[in-house]
Amino acid sequence: MPGGKLVGVNVSVRPSDGRAVRCRLDGDFFVEGDDAASRALIEDIEHALIAGEPVERTVARHADARLIGASAAAIETAFARATGVECAVGGDGNVAGHVAPESQRGLDVANQSAAPAARVDVRVAAQADDCGKAHINSRAGEAERWRARWAGLNPVVIHDRPRTPADQMAIDEQWARQVASGRRPATIRFWEWAAPAVVVGRFQSIPDEVHEAEAAREGIAVVRRCTGGGAMFIEPGNTITYSLVAPLSFVADLDVVSSYRLCDQWLIDALHELGIDAVYSGINDISSPVGKIAGAAQRRFAGVAGGPGSVLHHVTLAYDIDAAKMGRVLNTSAEKMSDKAVRSAVRRVDPLRSQTGLPREAVIDAMMRHLKAMAR
Repeated sequence: MPGGKLVGVNVSVRPSDGRAVRCRLDGDFFVEGDDAASRALIEDIEHALIAGEPVERTVARHADARLIGASAAAIETAFARATGVECAVGGDGNVAGHVAPESQRGLDVANQSAAPAARVDVRVAAQADDCGKAHINSRAGEAERWRARWAGLNPVVIHDRPRTPADQMAIDEQWARQVASGRRPATIRFWEWAAPAVVVGRFQSIPDEVHEAEAAREGIAVVRRCTGGGAMFIEPGNTITYSLVAPLSFVADLDVVSSYRLCDQWLIDALHELGIDAVYSGINDISSPVGKIAGAAQRRFAGVAGGPGSVLHHVTLAYDIDAAKMGRVLNTSAEKMSDKAVRSAVRRVDPLRSQTGLPREAVIDAMMRHLKAMAR
């Protein structure tokens, strides 16, 4: 989606007639809702695509789960392309679709009710773009309101010991559930990695996102986190990763995109203090004039046993990444490369190192000092 996230649909067809019989929705979008509601939404969308039913109508039935960064039109377009409908963008923003010749597709979709033969509407409008940096930062005094909320939160700040990739995923969700039940205070935990990893988002397809054989050759574990968003390439010492876990009251009365801005306000301020011209970008990224610096992912957990509920917000910042190795391990699309302003697949991605001139440990120390000073 322009200004949004990537959407993919993998389709299984019946060999006898090429009819789509199953599909799987993948992507680096987000779903706001608990586990059961999120699964139900995704499964119903997949059923609607196979049955030829409008996805928008299906999404509207799920009041307790919401797509972030994706739209019904984008999902239908991905399905149409997967089932052999060629799409050409017209001047009106619509997509004209027609069934490709069988020689080009290798399957017959002439009788597929789910594959539109005339037009596929992909005017996905700038939902995410409208919620981007200009829309958010233009609100007078918003940054000050966010800083006031942070001053009242007063989180515990921890620089954690090195943990394996699997342990990192487990402790992130464990601590979020502990805050949700009232057994842990608001906490920011800076991670240290004991081994390299690729961390894929909650709704991503590992075979589509990762060259698994190359990852195995490099000794890189592939793990899945409990939040949406895209794949992260991690090597110890080359990134800065942290998690914020706070009671749900911290993001009360905010939509999801605004809650990203609130949770990242301290980081924007800390990066400014380090001399980096950091700004919000899209739904969940932070960028500078030379490209992307950080990506965030977020999930809300309902309260249990009278607990307050929690929001988990974790961020990975690029300190000094081996882009050539990352390119061998990740199956990064041309769209994603363009969206993230990655200009070269062979040079290092080092926004924090090059823009601050500081060792990684000094950057973390400066961030922790900023956090602790906010509560004074």
